[in-house]
Amino acid sequence: MSTKAIHAIYDDDQVLVSAAKKIHAAGIHVKEVFTPFPVHGLPEALHVPRTRLAICSFIYGTTACSLACLAIWYFMISDWPMDVGGKPNRTLYHNIPAFIPPIFEFTVFCSAHLMFWTLLFRSWILPGVTPKNPDPRTTDDKFLVWIETNDTDKVSRLLKETGASEIKIV
Repeated sequence: MSTKAIHAIYDDDQVLVSAAKKIHAAGIHVKEVFTPFPVHGLPEALHVPRTRLAICSFIYGTTACSLACLAIWYFMISDWPMDVGGKPNRTLYHNIPAFIPPIFEFTVFCSAHLMFWTLLFRSWILPGVTPKNPDPRTTDDKFLVWIETNDTDKVSRLLKETGASEIKIV
């Protein structure tokens, strides 16, 4: 018996969340869910593990902050020290309050750009790559649940009971 894909279309996000809870309770693994907007409670209903993107963002931010501090130390203390008001700049910690805004801005700039590229490659939204969205209506107002199973009859009956408006076996 070969594995077949079932696409269930839902019209309402709250119906989708309650259906996801019933599907998970029945022991059926959901491969993917396509929604036009983030649905509150859906990852918890499907027991999706938390993403590690926040860890990536923290690493990017700490790296950028360290690079900004290193650059400010090099430019203002090591390479070209300046006398401001007759006081030489020989230590970073005496001058750090003046450089908090550029350090913050550099940290945010680098974190945002690196998170953009991380999300782009993680989601595989690249030029020339065909999208894996099976139904274009999910970008407007429909919600699609993609399940791969061997027992299509049992799963189709369960999906119909949960309120699916359309069920398509692929």
